[in-house]
Amino acid sequence: MHVDGSVSGNAETGMSGVSGPDTVAAWARVKRRLRAELGEDVFASWFARLELVDVVDGTARLTVPTRFLKSWIESHYLDRVLNTFRSEVEAVSRLDVSVRGASAAARPVPSVPKTSSSAASPLARLQAVGASMPSHGSMSSASDAEPATGSRREGGGDLNGAPLDNRLTFASFVVGRSNALAHAAGERVARHDGQGALYNPLYIHAGVGLGKTHLLHGIGHAARDSGRRVIYLTADRFMYGFVNALKTQNALAFKERLRAIDLLILDDVQFIQGKSIQAEFGHTLNALIDAGRQVVVASDRPPTELEALEERVRSRLAGGLVVEIGTLDEQLRTSILSARLAAVQVSHPNFEVSPTVATYVARAITANGRDLEGAVNRLLAHATLTGTAVTMETAETAIRDLVKNREPKRIKIEDIQKLVASRYNVSRSDILSERRTAAVVKPRQIAMYLSKVLTLRSLPEIGRRFGGRDHTTVLHAVRKIDKLIGEDNVLNDEVELLKRMLQD
Repeated sequence: MHVDGSVSGNAETGMSGVSGPDTVAAWARVKRRLRAELGEDVFASWFARLELVDVVDGTARLTVPTRFLKSWIESHYLDRVLNTFRSEVEAVSRLDVSVRGASAAARPVPSVPKTSSSAASPLARLQAVGASMPSHGSMSSASDAEPATGSRREGGGDLNGAPLDNRLTFASFVVGRSNALAHAAGERVARHDGQGALYNPLYIHAGVGLGKTHLLHGIGHAARDSGRRVIYLTADRFMYGFVNALKTQNALAFKERLRAIDLLILDDVQFIQGKSIQAEFGHTLNALIDAGRQVVVASDRPPTELEALEERVRSRLAGGLVVEIGTLDEQLRTSILSARLAAVQVSHPNFEVSPTVATYVARAITANGRDLEGAVNRLLAHATLTGTAVTMETAETAIRDLVKNREPKRIKIEDIQKLVASRYNVSRSDILSERRTAAVVKPRQIAMYLSKVLTLRSLPEIGRRFGGRDHTTVLHAVRKIDKLIGEDNVLNDEVELLKRMLQD
Protein backbone atom coordinates (compact mmCIF):
# COMPACT_ATOMS: atom_id res chain seq x y z
CA MET A 1 0.00 0.00 0.00
CA HIS A 2 1.13 3.51 -0.66
CA VAL A 3 -0.03 7.05 -0.06
CA ASP A 4 -0.14 10.09 -2.35
CA GLY A 5 -0.04 8.44 -5.72
CA SER A 6 1.00 5.21 -7.32
CA VAL A 7 4.22 3.36 -6.75
CA SER A 8 6.94 4.10 -9.23
CA GLY A 9 8.71 1.48 -11.26
CA ASN A 10 11.72 -0.51 -10.13
CA ALA A 11 14.28 1.97 -11.34
CA GLU A 12 17.54 1.72 -9.46
CA THR A 13 18.46 5.34 -9.86
CA GLY A 14 18.42 7.41 -6.69
CA MET A 15 15.97 10.15 -5.90
CA SER A 16 16.90 13.44 -7.46
CA GLY A 17 18.88 15.60 -5.06
CA VAL A 18 19.36 12.91 -2.40
CA SER A 19 22.31 10.54 -2.40
CA GLY A 20 22.26 7.05 -0.87
CA PRO A 21 24.16 7.89 2.34
CA ASP A 22 22.06 11.02 2.84
CA THR A 23 18.87 9.00 2.52
CA VAL A 24 20.08 6.40 5.02
CA ALA A 25 21.02 9.12 7.49
CA ALA A 26 17.63 10.78 7.03
CA TRP A 27 15.86 7.48 7.69
CA ALA A 28 17.89 6.98 10.85
CA ARG A 29 16.72 10.41 12.04
CA VAL A 30 13.12 9.52 11.19
CA LYS A 31 13.31 6.40 13.37
CA ARG A 32 14.91 8.33 16.22
CA ARG A 33 12.10 10.88 16.07
CA LEU A 34 9.44 8.17 16.04
CA ARG A 35 11.06 6.54 19.06
CA ALA A 36 11.17 9.85 20.96
CA GLU A 37 7.62 10.90 20.03
CA LEU A 38 5.83 7.58 20.46
CA GLY A 39 7.82 6.05 23.30
CA GLU A 40 10.00 2.95 23.53
CA ASP A 41 7.14 0.44 23.88
CA VAL A 42 5.22 1.59 20.80
CA PHE A 43 8.38 1.99 18.75
CA ALA A 44 9.66 -1.49 19.64
CA SER A 45 6.28 -3.03 18.81
CA TRP A 46 5.69 -1.44 15.41
CA PHE A 47 8.76 0.35 14.04
CA ALA A 48 11.91 -1.46 15.18
CA ARG A 49 11.71 -3.83 12.19
CA LEU A 50 10.58 -1.23 9.65
CA GLU A 51 13.43 -0.85 7.14
CA LEU A 52 14.11 1.50 4.24
CA VAL A 53 14.95 -0.15 0.89
CA ASP A 54 15.42 2.92 -1.28
CA VAL A 55 13.88 6.19 -2.42
CA VAL A 56 13.03 6.44 -6.13
CA ASP A 57 11.26 9.35 -7.79
CA GLY A 58 9.83 10.57 -4.51
CA THR A 59 8.62 7.16 -3.32
CA ALA A 60 10.25 5.71 -0.20
CA ARG A 61 10.05 1.92 -0.27
CA LEU A 62 9.84 0.39 3.21
CA THR A 63 9.68 -3.25 4.27
CA VAL A 64 8.52 -5.20 7.32
CA PRO A 65 8.86 -8.92 8.12
CA THR A 66 5.15 -9.81 8.44
CA ARG A 67 1.82 -9.04 6.83
CA PHE A 68 0.39 -8.07 10.19
CA LEU A 69 2.98 -5.32 10.75
CA LYS A 70 2.37 -4.05 7.20
CA SER A 71 -1.39 -3.92 7.77
CA TRP A 72 -1.09 -2.30 11.20
CA ILE A 73 1.38 0.40 10.13
CA GLU A 74 -0.71 1.21 7.06
CA SER A 75 -3.89 1.43 9.12
CA HIS A 76 -2.55 3.46 12.03
CA TYR A 77 0.79 5.15 11.36
CA LEU A 78 1.36 5.60 7.61
CA ASP A 79 0.58 9.32 7.53
CA ARG A 80 2.72 9.93 10.59
CA VAL A 81 5.71 8.12 9.08
CA LEU A 82 5.26 10.00 5.80
CA ASN A 83 5.05 13.39 7.49
CA THR A 84 8.09 12.66 9.64
CA PHE A 85 10.08 11.47 6.63
CA ARG A 86 8.97 14.47 4.58
CA SER A 87 10.14 16.84 7.33
CA GLU A 88 13.62 15.33 6.95
CA VAL A 89 13.59 14.97 3.14
CA GLU A 90 11.10 17.24 1.37
CA ALA A 91 11.31 15.28 -1.89
CA VAL A 92 9.67 12.22 -0.29
CA SER A 93 6.01 12.38 -1.31
CA ARG A 94 4.87 8.76 -1.09
CA LEU A 95 5.44 5.61 0.96
CA ASP A 96 5.23 2.02 -0.22
CA VAL A 97 5.23 -0.65 2.51
CA SER A 98 5.79 -4.28 1.53
CA VAL A 99 6.60 -7.55 3.26
CA ARG A 100 10.25 -8.56 3.02
CA GLY A 101 10.74 -11.41 0.62
CA ALA A 102 7.52 -10.57 -1.22
CA SER A 103 7.16 -8.63 -4.45
CA ALA A 104 7.83 -4.93 -4.13
CA ALA A 105 4.95 -4.13 -6.46
CA ALA A 106 1.97 -2.36 -5.00
CA ARG A 107 -0.69 -4.68 -3.61
CA PRO A 108 -3.88 -4.16 -1.64
CA VAL A 109 -3.82 -4.83 2.09
CA PRO A 110 -3.77 -8.64 2.36
CA SER A 111 -7.01 -10.36 3.16
CA VAL A 112 -7.35 -13.43 5.33
CA PRO A 113 -5.75 -16.42 3.57
CA LYS A 114 -8.12 -18.83 1.82
CA THR A 115 -8.89 -22.08 3.53
CA SER A 116 -10.33 -25.40 2.45
CA SER A 117 -13.79 -24.27 3.54
CA SER A 118 -15.40 -21.08 2.36
CA ALA A 119 -17.18 -20.90 5.69
CA ALA A 120 -14.01 -20.88 7.74
CA SER A 121 -14.16 -18.46 10.62
CA PRO A 122 -11.77 -15.52 10.97
CA LEU A 123 -10.48 -17.16 14.14
CA ALA A 124 -9.67 -20.42 12.31
CA ARG A 125 -8.00 -18.42 9.57
CA LEU A 126 -6.12 -16.50 12.23
CA GLN A 127 -4.70 -19.76 13.58
CA ALA A 128 -3.78 -20.94 10.09
CA VAL A 129 -1.55 -17.94 9.45
CA GLY A 130 -0.13 -17.82 12.98
CA ALA A 131 3.35 -18.92 11.96
CA SER A 132 3.89 -15.67 10.06
CA MET A 133 2.93 -13.41 12.93
CA PRO A 134 5.50 -11.45 14.96
CA SER A 135 5.80 -12.76 18.49
CA HIS A 136 6.68 -10.88 21.63
CA GLY A 137 6.19 -13.91 23.83
CA SER A 138 8.68 -15.53 26.17
CA MET A 139 8.34 -19.08 24.81
CA SER A 140 12.01 -19.92 25.13
CA SER A 141 13.61 -21.33 22.00
CA ALA A 142 10.32 -22.90 20.94
CA SER A 143 8.51 -19.63 20.34
CA ASP A 144 8.41 -20.12 16.59
CA ALA A 145 7.61 -23.82 16.64
CA GLU A 146 4.50 -25.23 15.01
CA PRO A 147 1.87 -26.57 17.39
CA ALA A 148 2.59 -30.16 18.16
CA THR A 149 -0.84 -31.22 19.32
CA GLY A 150 -4.43 -30.57 18.40
CA SER A 151 -6.03 -30.45 14.99
CA ARG A 152 -6.49 -27.36 12.86
CA ARG A 153 -9.85 -28.02 11.32
CA GLU A 154 -10.83 -25.18 9.07
CA GLY A 155 -14.48 -25.11 10.09
CA GLY A 156 -15.00 -22.34 12.61
CA GLY A 157 -16.56 -24.58 15.26
CA ASP A 158 -13.40 -26.28 16.52
CA LEU A 159 -11.20 -24.00 18.60
CA ASN A 160 -8.91 -26.70 19.99
CA GLY A 161 -6.17 -26.00 17.47
CA ALA A 162 -4.35 -23.48 19.66
CA PRO A 163 -0.62 -23.16 18.95
CA LEU A 164 0.58 -24.93 22.08
CA ASP A 165 4.09 -26.36 22.22
CA ASN A 166 4.39 -29.93 23.49
CA ARG A 167 7.62 -29.11 25.35
CA LEU A 168 5.99 -26.42 27.48
CA THR A 169 3.93 -28.39 30.00
CA PHE A 170 3.42 -28.51 33.75
CA ALA A 171 5.68 -31.58 33.83
CA SER A 172 8.63 -29.64 32.38
CA PHE A 173 8.00 -26.49 34.43
CA VAL A 174 10.55 -26.20 37.24
CA VAL A 175 8.91 -24.86 40.40
CA GLY A 176 10.73 -22.67 42.90
CA ARG A 177 9.99 -20.04 45.50
CA SER A 178 9.54 -17.22 42.97
CA ASN A 179 6.99 -19.01 40.79
CA ALA A 180 5.27 -21.44 43.19
CA LEU A 181 2.12 -19.32 43.65
CA ALA A 182 1.71 -18.71 39.92
CA HIS A 183 2.23 -22.43 39.21
CA ALA A 184 -0.31 -23.48 41.87
CA ALA A 185 -2.91 -20.99 40.58
CA GLY A 186 -2.30 -22.11 37.00
CA GLU A 187 -2.73 -25.78 37.86
CA ARG A 188 -5.89 -25.09 39.85
CA VAL A 189 -7.41 -23.13 36.96
CA ALA A 190 -6.39 -25.71 34.35
CA ARG A 191 -7.76 -28.70 36.27
CA HIS A 192 -10.89 -27.05 37.67
CA ASP A 193 -13.92 -29.17 36.79
CA GLY A 194 -16.57 -27.44 38.86
CA GLN A 195 -19.11 -24.81 37.89
CA GLY A 196 -17.94 -21.35 36.88
CA ALA A 197 -14.33 -20.19 36.84
CA LEU A 198 -11.60 -19.65 39.41
CA TYR A 199 -9.66 -16.43 40.06
CA ASN A 200 -11.24 -14.88 36.97
CA PRO A 201 -9.25 -13.52 35.29
CA LEU A 202 -5.97 -15.10 36.35
CA TYR A 203 -3.36 -12.44 35.56
CA ILE A 204 0.31 -13.48 35.52
CA HIS A 205 3.07 -10.94 35.07
CA ALA A 206 6.83 -11.37 34.89
CA GLY A 207 9.93 -10.06 33.20
CA VAL A 208 11.46 -11.61 30.11
CA GLY A 209 12.48 -15.26 30.30
CA LEU A 210 11.04 -16.03 33.74
CA GLY A 211 8.57 -18.66 32.53
CA LYS A 212 5.19 -16.97 32.16
CA THR A 213 4.64 -18.22 28.61
CA HIS A 214 5.76 -21.72 29.60
CA LEU A 215 3.12 -21.61 32.34
CA LEU A 216 0.44 -20.42 29.92
CA HIS A 217 1.15 -23.32 27.60
CA GLY A 218 1.05 -25.72 30.54
CA ILE A 219 -2.38 -24.38 31.51
CA GLY A 220 -3.58 -24.76 27.94
CA HIS A 221 -2.35 -28.37 27.63
CA ALA A 222 -3.88 -29.47 30.95
CA ALA A 223 -7.22 -27.79 30.28
CA ARG A 224 -7.45 -29.14 26.74
CA ASP A 225 -6.58 -32.66 27.91
CA SER A 226 -9.61 -32.48 30.21
CA GLY A 227 -11.86 -31.82 27.23
CA ARG A 228 -12.27 -28.06 27.54
CA ARG A 229 -12.33 -25.77 24.50
CA VAL A 230 -9.14 -23.74 24.72
CA ILE A 231 -7.49 -21.10 22.60
CA TYR A 232 -4.10 -19.50 23.18
CA LEU A 233 -3.45 -16.17 21.46
CA THR A 234 -0.74 -13.57 21.60
CA ALA A 235 -1.90 -9.95 21.59
CA ASP A 236 -0.63 -9.67 18.00
CA ARG A 237 -2.81 -12.53 16.85
CA PHE A 238 -5.87 -11.23 18.66
CA MET A 239 -5.46 -7.85 16.96
CA TYR A 240 -4.78 -9.44 13.58
CA GLY A 241 -7.87 -11.62 13.85
CA PHE A 242 -10.10 -8.71 14.79
CA VAL A 243 -8.73 -6.42 12.05
CA ASN A 244 -9.25 -9.07 9.40
CA ALA A 245 -12.72 -9.88 10.72
CA LEU A 246 -13.62 -6.22 10.24
CA LYS A 247 -12.18 -6.20 6.72
CA THR A 248 -14.09 -9.33 5.73
CA GLN A 249 -17.26 -8.12 7.49
CA ASN A 250 -17.19 -11.14 9.80
CA ALA A 251 -16.67 -9.26 13.04
CA LEU A 252 -19.85 -10.63 14.61
CA ALA A 253 -18.87 -14.22 13.80
CA PHE A 254 -15.39 -13.59 15.17
CA LYS A 255 -16.80 -12.31 18.47
CA GLU A 256 -19.34 -15.11 18.80
CA ARG A 257 -16.82 -17.88 18.14
CA LEU A 258 -14.23 -16.37 20.47
CA ARG A 259 -16.80 -16.09 23.26
CA ALA A 260 -17.97 -19.69 22.77
CA ILE A 261 -14.79 -21.20 24.20
CA ASP A 262 -14.20 -22.45 27.75
CA LEU A 263 -10.75 -20.96 28.30
CA LEU A 264 -9.09 -17.97 26.65
CA ILE A 265 -5.34 -17.60 27.19
CA LEU A 266 -3.94 -14.26 26.04
CA ASP A 267 -0.21 -13.58 26.15
CA ASP A 268 1.58 -10.21 26.06
CA VAL A 269 -1.53 -8.13 26.69
CA GLN A 270 0.69 -5.04 26.99
CA PHE A 271 0.89 -4.95 23.18
CA ILE A 272 -2.85 -4.51 22.59
CA GLN A 273 -3.28 -1.11 20.99
CA GLY A 274 -5.88 0.79 19.04
CA LYS A 275 -9.11 2.20 20.46
CA SER A 276 -11.50 -0.14 18.65
CA ILE A 277 -9.40 -3.23 19.39
CA GLN A 278 -9.08 -2.31 23.06
CA ALA A 279 -12.84 -1.85 23.19
CA GLU A 280 -13.42 -5.25 21.61
CA PHE A 281 -10.92 -6.85 23.98
CA GLY A 282 -12.79 -5.29 26.90
CA HIS A 283 -16.15 -6.53 25.60
CA THR A 284 -14.76 -10.04 25.05
CA LEU A 285 -13.22 -10.06 28.52
CA ASN A 286 -16.50 -9.00 30.11
CA ALA A 287 -18.58 -11.46 28.09
CA LEU A 288 -16.37 -14.43 28.97
CA ILE A 289 -16.07 -13.58 32.67
CA ASP A 290 -19.78 -12.80 33.05
CA ALA A 291 -20.59 -16.13 31.39
CA GLY A 292 -18.36 -17.99 33.84
CA ARG A 293 -15.72 -18.82 31.22
CA GLN A 294 -12.10 -18.81 32.36
CA VAL A 295 -9.66 -16.13 31.19
CA VAL A 296 -5.89 -16.28 31.75
CA VAL A 297 -3.82 -13.23 30.81
CA ALA A 298 -0.08 -12.60 30.91
CA SER A 299 1.99 -9.45 30.63
CA ASP A 300 5.39 -8.06 31.52
CA ARG A 301 3.90 -5.74 34.15
CA PRO A 302 0.90 -5.59 36.55
CA PRO A 303 -2.46 -4.29 35.27
CA THR A 304 -2.07 -0.93 37.01
CA GLU A 305 1.01 -0.20 34.87
CA LEU A 306 -0.64 -0.88 31.49
CA GLU A 307 -0.95 2.82 30.69
CA ALA A 308 -1.87 2.16 27.05
CA LEU A 309 -5.03 0.26 28.03
CA GLU A 310 -8.27 1.96 28.98
CA GLU A 311 -8.92 2.32 32.69
CA ARG A 312 -11.98 0.05 32.67
CA VAL A 313 -10.00 -2.73 30.99
CA ARG A 314 -7.16 -2.37 33.52
CA SER A 315 -9.72 -2.46 36.31
CA ARG A 316 -11.28 -5.66 34.99
CA LEU A 317 -7.88 -7.33 34.66
CA ALA A 318 -7.00 -6.34 38.20
CA GLY A 319 -10.29 -7.70 39.51
CA GLY A 320 -9.16 -11.33 39.49
CA LEU A 321 -6.04 -12.93 40.90
CA VAL A 322 -2.87 -11.02 40.00
CA VAL A 323 0.31 -13.07 40.48
CA GLU A 324 3.90 -12.08 39.80
CA ILE A 325 6.63 -14.51 38.83
CA GLY A 326 9.71 -13.11 40.52
CA THR A 327 13.36 -13.31 39.61
CA LEU A 328 15.05 -16.69 39.75
CA ASP A 329 16.93 -17.36 42.97
CA GLU A 330 20.08 -19.47 42.89
CA GLN A 331 18.32 -22.64 43.99
CA LEU A 332 15.76 -22.35 41.19
CA ARG A 333 18.44 -21.50 38.63
CA THR A 334 20.36 -24.60 39.69
CA SER A 335 17.23 -26.74 39.31
CA ILE A 336 16.47 -25.31 35.85
CA LEU A 337 20.06 -25.84 34.76
CA SER A 338 20.11 -29.42 36.06
CA ALA A 339 16.87 -30.22 34.25
CA ARG A 340 18.18 -28.78 30.99
CA LEU A 341 21.50 -30.63 31.28
CA ALA A 342 19.65 -33.90 31.96
CA ALA A 343 17.46 -33.36 28.89
CA VAL A 344 20.47 -32.71 26.66
CA GLN A 345 22.30 -35.77 27.96
CA VAL A 346 19.48 -38.02 26.72
CA SER A 347 20.47 -37.25 23.12
CA HIS A 348 24.19 -36.64 23.87
CA PRO A 349 25.23 -39.32 26.39
CA ASN A 350 28.90 -38.30 26.30
CA PHE A 351 28.14 -34.68 27.24
CA GLU A 352 29.10 -34.12 30.86
CA VAL A 353 29.28 -31.01 33.00
CA SER A 354 30.86 -31.28 36.43
CA PRO A 355 28.95 -30.08 39.51
CA THR A 356 31.56 -27.35 39.96
CA VAL A 357 30.96 -25.95 36.47
CA ALA A 358 27.19 -26.25 36.85
CA THR A 359 27.31 -24.36 40.14
CA TYR A 360 29.42 -21.62 38.56
CA VAL A 361 26.98 -21.20 35.66
CA ALA A 362 23.95 -21.08 37.96
CA ARG A 363 25.60 -18.41 40.12
CA ALA A 364 26.96 -16.34 37.24
CA ILE A 365 23.79 -16.15 35.13
CA THR A 366 21.10 -14.39 37.12
CA ALA A 367 18.91 -12.67 34.54
CA ASN A 368 16.50 -15.34 33.29
CA GLY A 369 15.93 -18.91 32.21
CA ARG A 370 16.62 -18.19 28.55
CA ASP A 371 20.19 -17.26 29.34
CA LEU A 372 20.56 -20.53 31.27
CA GLU A 373 19.36 -22.45 28.22
CA GLY A 374 21.74 -20.44 26.05
CA ALA A 375 24.60 -21.37 28.38
CA VAL A 376 23.79 -25.08 28.07
CA ASN A 377 23.68 -24.81 24.28
CA ARG A 378 27.09 -23.12 24.24
CA LEU A 379 28.64 -25.70 26.51
CA LEU A 380 27.20 -28.47 24.33
CA ALA A 381 28.54 -26.82 21.20
CA HIS A 382 32.00 -26.58 22.71
CA ALA A 383 32.00 -30.22 23.78
CA THR A 384 30.71 -31.60 20.47
CA LEU A 385 32.72 -29.37 18.14
CA THR A 386 36.07 -29.62 19.92
CA GLY A 387 35.72 -33.12 21.37
CA THR A 388 37.12 -31.93 24.70
CA ALA A 389 35.67 -31.90 28.19
CA VAL A 390 33.92 -28.82 29.57
CA THR A 391 36.25 -27.19 32.08
CA MET A 392 35.79 -24.13 34.23
CA GLU A 393 37.95 -22.12 31.82
CA THR A 394 35.91 -23.07 28.77
CA ALA A 395 32.68 -22.39 30.65
CA GLU A 396 33.85 -18.90 31.61
CA THR A 397 34.70 -18.18 27.97
CA ALA A 398 31.45 -19.64 26.63
CA ILE A 399 29.11 -17.62 28.84
CA ARG A 400 31.16 -14.44 29.16
CA ASP A 401 28.72 -12.23 27.26
CA LEU A 402 25.71 -13.69 29.09
CA VAL A 403 27.29 -12.68 32.39
CA LYS A 404 28.28 -9.26 31.07
CA ASN A 405 24.86 -8.50 29.65
CA ARG A 406 22.78 -9.24 32.68
CA GLU A 407 19.34 -7.75 32.48
CA PRO A 408 19.09 -4.66 34.67
CA LYS A 409 16.57 -4.40 37.46
CA ARG A 410 13.18 -3.22 36.23
CA ILE A 411 12.51 0.05 38.03
CA LYS A 412 8.95 1.28 38.52
CA ILE A 413 7.92 4.92 38.39
CA GLU A 414 5.98 4.42 41.62
CA ASP A 415 9.18 3.29 43.37
CA ILE A 416 11.00 6.38 42.08
CA GLN A 417 8.25 8.66 43.37
CA LYS A 418 8.24 7.00 46.81
CA LEU A 419 12.02 7.13 47.21
CA VAL A 420 12.35 10.75 46.08
CA ALA A 421 9.44 11.81 48.31
CA SER A 422 11.03 10.12 51.31
CA ARG A 423 14.43 11.62 50.53
CA TYR A 424 13.06 15.18 50.37
CA ASN A 425 10.56 14.86 53.24
CA VAL A 426 7.44 15.31 51.14
CA SER A 427 4.64 12.86 50.40
CA ARG A 428 4.06 11.05 47.13
CA SER A 429 0.69 12.79 46.89
CA ASP A 430 2.55 16.14 47.07
CA ILE A 431 4.63 15.13 44.06
CA LEU A 432 1.49 14.19 42.12
CA SER A 433 -0.40 17.32 43.19
CA GLU A 434 -0.63 20.75 41.56
CA ARG A 435 1.40 22.40 44.34
CA ARG A 436 4.09 24.74 42.97
CA THR A 437 6.13 25.48 46.10
CA ALA A 438 9.91 25.06 45.81
CA ALA A 439 9.87 22.26 48.39
CA VAL A 440 7.66 20.19 46.07
CA VAL A 441 8.75 21.31 42.58
CA LYS A 442 12.37 20.23 43.01
CA PRO A 443 11.69 16.61 44.09
CA ARG A 444 8.93 16.37 41.46
CA GLN A 445 11.36 17.37 38.71
CA ILE A 446 14.04 15.03 40.02
CA ALA A 447 11.52 12.17 40.06
CA MET A 448 10.50 12.97 36.47
CA TYR A 449 14.16 13.06 35.43
CA LEU A 450 14.88 9.68 37.06
CA SER A 451 11.73 8.21 35.47
CA LYS A 452 13.03 9.19 32.06
CA VAL A 453 16.61 7.95 32.48
CA LEU A 454 15.88 4.78 34.46
CA THR A 455 12.76 3.47 32.70
CA LEU A 456 11.65 2.93 29.11
CA ARG A 457 8.47 4.96 29.60
CA SER A 458 7.72 7.72 27.08
CA LEU A 459 7.31 11.36 28.08
CA PRO A 460 3.49 11.23 27.75
CA GLU A 461 3.37 8.07 29.87
CA ILE A 462 5.52 9.68 32.56
CA GLY A 463 3.31 12.76 32.49
CA ARG A 464 0.23 10.62 33.06
CA ARG A 465 1.90 8.94 36.04
CA PHE A 466 2.67 12.35 37.56
CA GLY A 467 -0.90 13.53 38.02
CA GLY A 468 -1.86 13.72 34.34
CA ARG A 469 0.72 16.30 33.34
CA ASP A 470 1.52 17.17 29.74
CA HIS A 471 4.64 15.64 28.18
CA THR A 472 6.13 19.12 27.70
CA THR A 473 6.16 19.55 31.47
CA VAL A 474 8.15 16.34 31.81
CA LEU A 475 10.52 17.39 29.05
CA HIS A 476 11.12 20.73 30.79
CA ALA A 477 11.88 18.95 34.08
CA VAL A 478 14.28 16.50 32.42
CA ARG A 479 16.18 19.25 30.65
CA LYS A 480 16.33 21.42 33.77
CA ILE A 481 17.67 18.69 36.07
CA ASP A 482 20.10 17.52 33.39
CA LYS A 483 21.47 21.07 33.18
CA LEU A 484 21.61 21.56 36.95
CA ILE A 485 23.50 18.34 37.72
CA GLY A 486 26.18 19.50 35.32
CA GLU A 487 26.55 22.73 37.28
CA ASP A 488 25.85 21.67 40.88
CA ASN A 489 28.08 18.92 42.30
CA VAL A 490 25.89 18.52 45.39
CA LEU A 491 22.78 17.92 43.30
CA ASN A 492 24.73 15.59 41.03
CA ASP A 493 25.77 13.51 44.05
CA GLU A 494 22.17 13.44 45.31
CA VAL A 495 20.83 12.19 41.98
CA GLU A 496 23.59 9.58 41.63
CA LEU A 497 22.81 8.29 45.12
CA LEU A 498 19.13 7.98 44.24
CA LYS A 499 20.06 6.07 41.09
CA ARG A 500 22.18 3.61 43.05
CA MET A 501 19.47 3.11 45.65
CA LEU A 502 16.91 2.38 42.92
CA GLN A 503 19.21 0.04 41.00
CA ASP A 504 20.44 -2.00 43.96
